[in-house]
Amino acid sequence: MVGSFSHSLFDSATEYGRITFEFETLCTADCVMYFMMDVNRKSTTIVESWGKTQTRQTYTHIMTKNASVAYTWAFQRTGQPYDTRLYMNDVARIYSITVNNAVDGQSSGCRVCALSAQSTSSACVPCPPGHYIDTDSNQCKECPSNTYLVSHASLGSEACKACGPASRSDEDHRLCYSDCHFTYTDGNLTLMYNFSLLGATGSLMNGPSFTSKGTKYFHLFNISLCGGQLATCSDNVTDLSVSDSQGEKGDGPSAVKTFICQSTIIPATGRGFNSALSSQSINLADTFLGATVEDHFEGISAKPNQYPQISKKVPDVNFYYRSLEPTSSCESGRSTVVTLRCNPVMSIKGQLSVPSQCPAGTCDGCTFYFLWESSGACPICTERDYHQIEGVCRGGNQEILFVWAEPKLCMGGVTLPEKKTLPCKSMELWVRLSAVMGTFTAVLLVSLTCYFWKKNKRLEYKYSRLIMSANKECEMPGADSCAVMEGENEGDMEDEVVYTKPSILGKLKAIASKRNGDHYENVQLNSSQSRTLSPNPFNHLRL
Repeated sequence: MVGSFSHSLFDSATEYGRITFEFETLCTADCVMYFMMDVNRKSTTIVESWGKTQTRQTYTHIMTKNASVAYTWAFQRTGQPYDTRLYMNDVARIYSITVNNAVDGQSSGCRVCALSAQSTSSACVPCPPGHYIDTDSNQCKECPSNTYLVSHASLGSEACKACGPASRSDEDHRLCYSDCHFTYTDGNLTLMYNFSLLGATGSLMNGPSFTSKGTKYFHLFNISLCGGQLATCSDNVTDLSVSDSQGEKGDGPSAVKTFICQSTIIPATGRGFNSALSSQSINLADTFLGATVEDHFEGISAKPNQYPQISKKVPDVNFYYRSLEPTSSCESGRSTVVTLRCNPVMSIKGQLSVPSQCPAGTCDGCTFYFLWESSGACPICTERDYHQIEGVCRGGNQEILFVWAEPKLCMGGVTLPEKKTLPCKSMELWVRLSAVMGTFTAVLLVSLTCYFWKKNKRLEYKYSRLIMSANKECEMPGADSCAVMEGENEGDMEDEVVYTKPSILGKLKAIASKRNGDHYENVQLNSSQSRTLSPNPFNHLRL
């Protein structure tokens, strides 16, 4: 049973609440009934215990501290270990429970009791933190990794809910938090972030604002981004009697510990106080939903258009939070979005800000928006964030420099490699060899071109001479005499007929000519004077 007590000016100085219950025990062995309390969920202490059989009676406990208290009743049949369950008829009965001055007026409900996994005398044991009651064995089982327990009263594995993206659970599976690491993948591009450089918590004070009487006040926001450490908002404005009571016991002012909280700060200037007053601390986010680059998640919109637009080379990372406590204006509770933006110009710690159109951090009182710009929000540097510049060869050596890509949008990670000096003789040798080969090839091509051009000209010249000679012989009249003219040698006038052995290609051409009906004979004529040819040379020549 859980009770929460409130303080009233009409209460006594030490009594804040009272609980009364009626019970009895029936035992045949050394049974014990325990009545325990847990203040502010810190530790469980035994208030009273009763051994053996107890007749029906009433017990009253007075609460002397203004705090949230959880009461527990436990019954142990025997303190001796046995392999089997004994004394099954030994029981403890609670007939009624009465609570005075509780905030909610009554207890919210009873918790289900689990069976012990060991063979002990007690058949009912409370589950440790982060454990649920298995429906098959009725025993406590720990929630899987990266899950948190939704409610201690839930049964089965459904009581363990998976953490959101880029989050992990604590050891007790009470909540999920960011471990400061985030990875974004888009095709072949992978960006890795380490937000631990930003610090565990961040603070933002906006305003000032003024009351109807002109009193100046500010809104202070404390944000726990990652690392599992919760943000704290304290109230130092309390009732004097409460302050004195807490001062005597060594307790500090009341505080709200959560992921994101808000306090109203009244400066000491002009109010006659020695220090600023902090009051109205409220919880804005007690559940971390996850971190993603998406603008919509779990029904919450990040609204990126309300911030100044920048280059999208490095996407913004949105942290989504939610408070499950409903209010009169926010029936589903409050929501918060913290947008982390890479800004290499700013410091590692960076700066928190709110949208210009919502100077209080919210425009409707239910959804809060924060922008955290920092160089620590940039991704981790990798090899793709720098490139090399090759220098010219000087003295047989070449320098290679490494520089960051501009603009530099990364932080930490790898460092720039040192300047390298490499020999470039082999490179010059290949360059020279390539130049020689290229020159030789060019000269060869030019020579071949000139050679074939000249040969073609000679063939063209011979062909034209032969055509001209043939035309002239066709126009000459028949010779009147075959005598040798005076002064001419007979050998010079004779035509020399030379028969050449045809080549294989010539034979093939001759065979083809015969098939086509051609009966010409190819001969080579060497004539000193074309005019002495027979009057009709085409009867035995085939050009």
